[in-house]
Amino acid sequence: MLKMSDILDEKDKRLREKSLEVTFPISEDDKKTVKDIIEFLTNSQIEELAERYDLRPGMGLAAIQLGIKKRYFVVVHEYEEGKFENYVIFNPKLVSNSEEIIYVGDGEGCLSVNREVCGIVPRYARVTVEGYDEEGRKIRIRAREELAIAFQHELDHLEGILFTDKIDPKDPYKNKDLYREI
Repeated sequence: MLKMSDILDEKDKRLREKSLEVTFPISEDDKKTVKDIIEFLTNSQIEELAERYDLRPGMGLAAIQLGIKKRYFVVVHEYEEGKFENYVIFNPKLVSNSEEIIYVGDGEGCLSVNREVCGIVPRYARVTVEGYDEEGRKIRIRAREELAIAFQHELDHLEGILFTDKIDPKDPYKNKDLYREI
């Protein structure tokens, strides 16, 4: 089972590297990693299990956060109390987005950033992402609000970008009035 200590900290230079395209069929190691990430993210969002296993709540994890320099991420979205939907996307690309910009009112977080970060991270309210599933079949997912933010956050990881890079250091709440808070 994955532990918090398996996740790279923001100081690790590997997080700043661009991830490489995945070739199919995917390796058994990658299949196991995906399974482990799903278990970790699900457990981290269930309060009792998060406490038992000492996990910080997380919704998504990119392979690079485990030191695996491959273009894939997993998002486990709790769409209803105790009900989760898993998204596993290999070689994802953002193919369309809304004009509307939103941000997380409480602030965005990241399992690789182990500190409180104040400020807003402007994100598209709606996105469409294309990529491939574990079998190499082309997939297209439309996401909105919280799920759209998670996809954009993980896509950034694959480019070596952390959410903290998107906060203006001189004015962390810059243009707040132009965006919608969720």
